[in-house]
Amino acid sequence: MTLLASPSVTDHMEGLRNRVREVIRRSGRPQREFASVMALEASKLSKSLSGTRRFTAEELIRIADIAGVTVNWLLYGEESADGGVAAAPRVAVATEPPVDAGRDVRAAREQGRRRQITDAAWRLIAERGYHSVRTADIAAECGVSSAAIHYHFPTLRELLDETLRSSVKQAFDRQVAVLHGIDDARERLRRLIELQLPAPGHLAREWSIWMQVWTESALDPQMRALHADSYQRWHDTIARTLRDGAASGAFRPDLDAEAMTVRLTALIDGLGIQVLTGRPGRTVERMRAALQDFVTTQIEPPGTGPRVGDQGEDREDRPDDRTEQPHTSEDTP
Repeated sequence: MTLLASPSVTDHMEGLRNRVREVIRRSGRPQREFASVMALEASKLSKSLSGTRRFTAEELIRIADIAGVTVNWLLYGEESADGGVAAAPRVAVATEPPVDAGRDVRAAREQGRRRQITDAAWRLIAERGYHSVRTADIAAECGVSSAAIHYHFPTLRELLDETLRSSVKQAFDRQVAVLHGIDDARERLRRLIELQLPAPGHLAREWSIWMQVWTESALDPQMRALHADSYQRWHDTIARTLRDGAASGAFRPDLDAEAMTVRLTALIDGLGIQVLTGRPGRTVERMRAALQDFVTTQIEPPGTGPRVGDQGEDREDRPDDRTEQPHTSEDTP
């Protein structure tokens, strides 16, 4: 027997497909070329747009990144929409479709250039450090002049602010894409913790950005305010998950969600710093195990088996775990 999706689910998925079509149209690229930019087979993109295949979490993240929108906008059509899993960022992020390249080539080109500069700065700052990166380095990475960088970002500080906003957007995109459709609070908490492990690759670079922002925030009130807003979103997402779990019975019924969120995020921050700074014996796997023990002993009801991470499996070489999502199989919904 074939199970049919409810009308609301069907409408939701069609809305997603329509917004992806709009993004492709506005990009000015043929669909096949857009798929190539995504590093996706053209046939898979075609099937996803026709409704015979679902977009994976990784694909939604790539589409949002290429278009300069958020996964939340792709899924719900507006940034203020509450998908019930991740608190929306308070710092400024893209909230509308990209500029239509077919109608305003110059504006689309400038938007693309600004995003290219931000992406290059993000990578360089993560790998070399904020105070070691010069405007000339970013220009060389982008293949443009230093004047072009100054046109979009008059000061390096403005560019650092933008890289922070970019990190916030990337984290929000991953959380929405990965958690979307997961109702079980225990599984959502497991995924959230996996997304915070500084595994080699993108997540380690993102941690590098955050550590530098923490340092700058200690000295710069303006940066402190920007960091506080972005960190609050992460806090709110964890707190929401803990409240949902306590209400459903997945977590202890007397759990103080706010107080526990402070403890859990502090533990994640401290362990992440130790892993990233190379303290002997501190690895991603040990960080996962320590967090698993904390969740089991402090958050879940007594007698509950471990669920945070997979015991006995080395997952440190799997940074793309951040994009796993059960509902995004290639089967027909």
